[in-house]
Amino acid sequence: MRITGVVISFFSLPGFLVPSVGSASEADSLRYAVLMQGNPAGYHIVWIDSPHSRRAHFEFNDRGRGPSVDQILVLDDNGIPTRIEITGNDYLKSPVEERYWVEGGSASWKSSAEEGSMAPTTPVFYAPLQSTPEDGAVLARALLAASGQELALLPGGMASIERVGSLTVEADGMRKTVHHYAIVGLGFSPFRLWLDDEGELFAMPTGWLDIVREGWESVVPQLVELQDQAKAGRAQGLAATLADRPDVPVAFVGANLFDPVVGRMVEEQTVVVTGNRITAVGRDAEVAIPSDARLIDAHGKTIMPGLWDMHVHLGDDGGLLNLAGGVTSVRDMANDIDYLLERREEFNKGAAIGPRIVMAGFMDGPGPFAGPTKILVDTPEEINQAIDRYAELGYEQIKVYSSIKTELVPVIIERSHYHGLPVSGHIPAFMTARQAVEQGWDEVTHINMLFLNFLGDTLDTRTPVRFIAVAQHGSELDLKADSVQEFIALLKENDVVVDPTIAIFESMFNARPGVMADGDKLIANRLPPQVRRGMLAGGLPVPDGMDERYRAGFRAMLAFVNELHQSGVQLVAGTDALAGFTLHRELELYVEAGIPSADALRMATLEAAQVTNRDDQLGSIEPGKLADIIVVDGDPLAEISDIRRVELVMKDGVLFDPAELYRALGVIPWKIAGTQ
Repeated sequence: MRITGVVISFFSLPGFLVPSVGSASEADSLRYAVLMQGNPAGYHIVWIDSPHSRRAHFEFNDRGRGPSVDQILVLDDNGIPTRIEITGNDYLKSPVEERYWVEGGSASWKSSAEEGSMAPTTPVFYAPLQSTPEDGAVLARALLAASGQELALLPGGMASIERVGSLTVEADGMRKTVHHYAIVGLGFSPFRLWLDDEGELFAMPTGWLDIVREGWESVVPQLVELQDQAKAGRAQGLAATLADRPDVPVAFVGANLFDPVVGRMVEEQTVVVTGNRITAVGRDAEVAIPSDARLIDAHGKTIMPGLWDMHVHLGDDGGLLNLAGGVTSVRDMANDIDYLLERREEFNKGAAIGPRIVMAGFMDGPGPFAGPTKILVDTPEEINQAIDRYAELGYEQIKVYSSIKTELVPVIIERSHYHGLPVSGHIPAFMTARQAVEQGWDEVTHINMLFLNFLGDTLDTRTPVRFIAVAQHGSELDLKADSVQEFIALLKENDVVVDPTIAIFESMFNARPGVMADGDKLIANRLPPQVRRGMLAGGLPVPDGMDERYRAGFRAMLAFVNELHQSGVQLVAGTDALAGFTLHRELELYVEAGIPSADALRMATLEAAQVTNRDDQLGSIEPGKLADIIVVDGDPLAEISDIRRVELVMKDGVLFDPAELYRALGVIPWKIAGTQ
């Protein structure tokens, strides 16, 4: 999971707190370990002062980022909060001060991002914007005690709870029975947690960030396995009901076809699909349509190849979100090996709904800023072993992260190239992009890494300085300077690919507490309540007097992306953020930067297939290729934002209705929400 400037909430994304010592004794406290990819990353403590009063502290370190918050909770007789106070800092180190209180029949809330009040007539539960694991447990207990096991949420939405199952676990001579619950209505999919027999939080495992009672860390894999079984059952049910598998040929007729080979729209086209292959393409009057074919009227609409997102980290919601947005192929740039292999198999077999997956193997060096991976390498032998394993498992690329020792970069490049695997990723700390390219680097991930090339090799870019330095100094870079043009020429000469992920920096540099970035504004009202609220949290903390400098830094990024394109450097469209929706924004920003819409669409179709060596099967609509096709209600060549209006998706010959996929995620379909 990548987090780009939003407050981490346990009602949508993972989050953390720090303890303040009070009067409660250790006997009245609950202590939790926080693990990231199985490695210790932080802690969580809950002090039970009385049946109606609790305090909590939650914090973790994620590569120099991570929240640290203290919380006070006062509960009524039904376990519903009547007072909440949260202070500390959020994931990107912005100050947090959030309050909720009930007084005189009125419920009020206030934070840096939002405030409001209302006089509820039925029981309501305020879900904090910056939450702690204890908030999830409090909500679960309140739901279990509520009529119908559901509650209205503040500022909006409804939540309900379901008991999924129970498990008896053992660790270090201890034995405990714990219970698995799923809360619906907070995010895209059910929010899962485990309570003990007393109703206290036992664990909140996600596979990426795991919270578990201290001393019970060894049982996390058992809990995750049972959660995965429940998720798989849900995924299979959705695949059975939402996937339309034609048993006859399918003919799209009357379409305007975007041809990325020539970069233009071809009118009045018929496309015939038989099984999972495109079998005919041509003018309406000239293509023979099988007599038993299912006809899909595409008059006035655009059909085009399925989109590619070249930078994802698939999670449980990524399959549905990507396909709903017309993304039929992705390149996963870092994930748990077992998780990713399982997701790919499920998607390929149709046991779950999701895109085709190209896998990149992720590695970093050990240390306090190591990335979220179990593959930490510190010697040539460890590097060779890891790359050999990735190659054996069918990975097609190696992604390097920021804590890799610079002296080990040549070893990574040599071993990867031995297996025919390109090397990509962050430029390691204390190294410049030029140095990496001169040693054989194949792809640079994130546009900020190119700006850092001109800020020297002394910055510790393992930390958030890799964002802050560019926000504060990016606008000072003269793109026409000889040094910049020589560097761009070096990229082109060495066929280096650049994966800008520009949309994440729009949120990071331009969002402010209470004010969403422009891209988020386009979709916020369609999203589940807690996901929508997270977009109000703001981006990087902005020092006094630097507001315009940060915004100028983002504009400089747009200009650099356009300069790269105009100079012939290969760009790929990737997101590293919210699946589906962010790719649409990425393409819009390319066009805003000055890149022609035809070129932007080609990047997200044919050129992505070429970079991944799949253009013989994917990337364009031609006879013999695999049937990955989307129908767009509009003309994204004339108006790039029409790419948001995906009306029908075909992946591998199987049809999906994006509106139905979105409804399964609690997302309002674009036709109901409006033009976006």
